[in-house]
Amino acid sequence: MFAGSTRQRIDLYELMATGKLGLALSTRAMLGLVSKDLGKVEQEFRLESIASVEAVSQIAQYLQGNGGKRLRPILLLVTCRLFREPSPEAIRLAAVVELIHTATLVHDDVIDEAKTRRGKPSANVLWGNQTSVLAGDWLYMQAFQIALRQRNFEILDLLITLTQQMVDGELLQLERIGKIDISEADSMELIDRKTASLFAACTRLGAISAGVTEEQQSILGEFGWNLGMAFQLVDDILDFTSREAILGKPVGNDLREGKVTLPLIYALDDASPADRARVQTVLTDGNYERVHFEEILAILDRHQGIERARARAQEFTAKARAILAGFPDCPARTALFAATDLVADRDR
Repeated sequence: MFAGSTRQRIDLYELMATGKLGLALSTRAMLGLVSKDLGKVEQEFRLESIASVEAVSQIAQYLQGNGGKRLRPILLLVTCRLFREPSPEAIRLAAVVELIHTATLVHDDVIDEAKTRRGKPSANVLWGNQTSVLAGDWLYMQAFQIALRQRNFEILDLLITLTQQMVDGELLQLERIGKIDISEADSMELIDRKTASLFAACTRLGAISAGVTEEQQSILGEFGWNLGMAFQLVDDILDFTSREAILGKPVGNDLREGKVTLPLIYALDDASPADRARVQTVLTDGNYERVHFEEILAILDRHQGIERARARAQEFTAKARAILAGFPDCPARTALFAATDLVADRDR
């Protein structure tokens, strides 16, 4: 949504066409605040992803040109703007978090055996698993190489901890693939490690690059964490409620891949043995041939799984907004409020 002026205009028009005029205007205000900064980040990303091995450069450039919201670098830049204009250091750190995010996408698609990413063939389909895994590794290392140039141990410590958390999350997810007895606490732990930790790192890095106090860094990290929790919960909901043309990947994909996410966890709380058996069938088969996707949607509907997960996501966005309320009113704070709206109301 945030990359490229033509794509920006299209998405704004789509929001207005669906009656989300206020959201469209908030998006425009946020883009206006960071558009020049984002252009510098895109240039930094492009330059830093040029490798001696052509396949790595091709994969990085393919993913960069394949759309994406650029939400993580935006969060870093806007957080910095709460206090000052982003410095060259902030621009480099924004490129770092986008490189890390891109590396995780490459690895995730290999692990999940994904066929599409944002409506186009995934990197592993085009270049194969082996090349894609190594390209993801290279992107991770390049991100740390850029961060190392800052000569700031606080930043390196944050990024190393972040990477460990994300890998832990991926390993936990693999351990739970195909298991139906996943608890709400299990789901929250996974979201914390795989998604919220990166959002928290982005907002904390924005605060670090602005040179603010440790207390302010911690508060803004908490804001990012709550936003990340909400983001992933909405993502889990959209996997059931969106359309493939909008989502950019097949709907119902999580369950097909053996993942039981929070909407289904809530629905299974008081589901009948027959309903649990239907869900287990999809987990076992890895497809919707014997139990159709519509049957799973009916289970979610009967037991209010979507509604309960949406309410949980709203709890996290409410906490994020409450944290922002403690900062002085300024364009950057308005933009961060807009980010919480985008997370809560997005359809992709």
